[in-house]
Amino acid sequence: MKIGDKVRFIHETGGGVVTRFKGKDTVIVEGEDGFEIPMPITECVAVDTNEYNFQKKTLTPKEEPKKAPRPTAARVEPRADIFGEEDAPSKEPVVTFRPMERPAGERLNISLAYLPMDEKSLSNSRFEAYIINESNYWVYFTYSVVEGRSWRVRANGLLEPDSKLFLEEFGRDELNEMERVAVQLLPFKQEKAFAPKAAMSIERRIDTVKFYKLHLFKENPFFDEGALIYELVTDDKPVKEIFTDAGEIQRIILEKKSLDEPKRPTADTKLPKGSDILEVDLHADALLETTAGLTPFDILNHQLEVVRTTINEHIKEKGKKIVFIHGKGEGVLRNAIMQELRRKYPRCLSQDASFQKYGFGATMVIIK
Repeated sequence: MKIGDKVRFIHETGGGVVTRFKGKDTVIVEGEDGFEIPMPITECVAVDTNEYNFQKKTLTPKEEPKKAPRPTAARVEPRADIFGEEDAPSKEPVVTFRPMERPAGERLNISLAYLPMDEKSLSNSRFEAYIINESNYWVYFTYSVVEGRSWRVRANGLLEPDSKLFLEEFGRDELNEMERVAVQLLPFKQEKAFAPKAAMSIERRIDTVKFYKLHLFKENPFFDEGALIYELVTDDKPVKEIFTDAGEIQRIILEKKSLDEPKRPTADTKLPKGSDILEVDLHADALLETTAGLTPFDILNHQLEVVRTTINEHIKEKGKKIVFIHGKGEGVLRNAIMQELRRKYPRCLSQDASFQKYGFGATMVIIK
């Protein structure tokens, strides 16, 4: 077996052209729809070209062209499931497009994928978004971003069976708008009976911090390049995520802390009379009783919610100084705070807080 050979699958319906080999035991086969399928070499058998695809004959001077050429929008497939080789009619039947189906494809598997356009310069790279369909079903879809309690559609269309579809290209300036995405799906089959599946609406939280780390764009069976893959539906089951209400978490935490002596100053700390500086500690152990079950993205989102709540409570106090203690770390929280200030509070001033008191781990915001 070599690259360019046409093969059939032994225990599954379908086949295609060998495009490359992955390791010693796996071959990558490109089907007629252009979708690449990894298969064990032992599950493939090379076939004669004429046995797999009916190719047009080159007309000789003695032959005359057919009077009724086949329509270009149709494709002829072998009908061995209806006619045996001996009983097949002399004239080939013309059938409309019918994708090859796999037994495993009867279960719906849908994913989102994000790829950098320039891996060598990730800090300046733009990104591409794709939706992937690993099933025998056609799927109507909408792809939206969540804005509060509303959605805004960024792409929609019809997704073919066993295919991937480009959704959009975006830059880093749009990452903050993509923290939560929503995808609606309506699966069906064309021109054949099928087992109905319910329409689905799935929300996924996109960890935008991962877009800054090249090693998190991992090898996958869908692209030659590394990609971030977010599953939407796995074996007919929509992926469910628990979206924590940051405001509710803060309320519960503050109620708990009111019963105990706070370890660090928070947004509700009572300051000495005459003081105009408010300290807010954003360390996770100061804000949360436990971080069990929370991802780094969940914690970051809660920390930013505390920043927004604190500024909004004092936005009318001109000249008010608020020190957010975030620690040095890798600078992720500090950068997120600066982006939040530029985006939502452009009139507020910001600067590094006292180095003598806080080192490099605090930012002062002055209400204007």
